[in-house]
Amino acid sequence: MDKIKIQNLEVFANHGVFPEENVLGQKFIVSAALYTDTRAAGKTDNLTASIHYGEVSQFIDHFLKEHTYKLLERIAESLAEALLLQTSGLEKIQLEIKKPWAPVGLPLETVSVEIERGWHTAYIALGSNMGDKEQYLNQAVKSLNEASCCKVAKVSSFLVTPPYGVTDQDDFLNACLELRTLLTPRELLDELHRIEKEAGRERIIHWGPRTLDLDIIFYDDLILHEEDFCIPHVEVQKRDFVLKPLHEIAPYKHHPCSHKTVREMLEELV
Repeated sequence: MDKIKIQNLEVFANHGVFPEENVLGQKFIVSAALYTDTRAAGKTDNLTASIHYGEVSQFIDHFLKEHTYKLLERIAESLAEALLLQTSGLEKIQLEIKKPWAPVGLPLETVSVEIERGWHTAYIALGSNMGDKEQYLNQAVKSLNEASCCKVAKVSSFLVTPPYGVTDQDDFLNACLELRTLLTPRELLDELHRIEKEAGRERIIHWGPRTLDLDIIFYDDLILHEEDFCIPHVEVQKRDFVLKPLHEIAPYKHHPCSHKTVREMLEELV
């Protein structure tokens, strides 16, 4: 991906662990690599088709002067998030915050924190078989779209399906959505659990009735296996009630393990 670089922008701001740093202030040096697609700007010579590095520089200056943090890590994390949320076309950012006047009592040139943050694409399966099922799914979509660092990009139609696992229960209403997020997989899982809890979800019977069920099916092309958490979802290839709505919005998404597309996995179930 293309990138626009801002190198060694100097900002005088009030950050630091010691109280006098917050009062007197000091110099910080910021460098940023902005990952974006510059093709349209390169072909048209139109500034609005790219990221305005002057506006980004002004934003960085204003942000560092407007806030006060103790740690360089907090400055970098907060600034990267703010830039990704407000800068159209910015897919990823590499950000370095240098502190040349660090009060360590020893001669040094600078200390710094460097991070890389960016947008991720996750696919979420939604299900409900209690109460007003459609309302639960609609509210889940709304809650995810309003959640910090999340943007719902696509939503499938809602599909009525028979219960899976424990069959002595009401039919489900299922859907899938595509989510753009800055959250890590674990942070996203916590957010899904929060939304489920708001909907009155109780985890009593495995595969039992539920007001709302939210599962991460894919997260970019990540393969993650932890004791209590797996991505991709371990049974996605077996579940037509996931693959059918997912096929509506991402038919050519590849499973990172089998490398089969959603369409291929669905055809194998028919």
